[in-house]
Amino acid sequence: QTLSRELRAMGYRKLSARPRHHAQAEGAIEDFKKSSQRAWMKSRAKKRSTSAR
Repeated sequence: QTLSRELRAMGYRKLSARPRHHAQAEGAIEDFKKSSQRAWMKSRAKKRSTSAR
């Protein structure tokens, strides 16, 4: 067997970094994080209609 098959059998997997878009601005991510909402709120539960169908 090859080395890669042995490693796979032991539970190892090949991981790679996600590619970045070539036109991505360096400071855009930090600016987005600063302006984004800190605490996320749950959406309100919809009230169920009690009328007969």
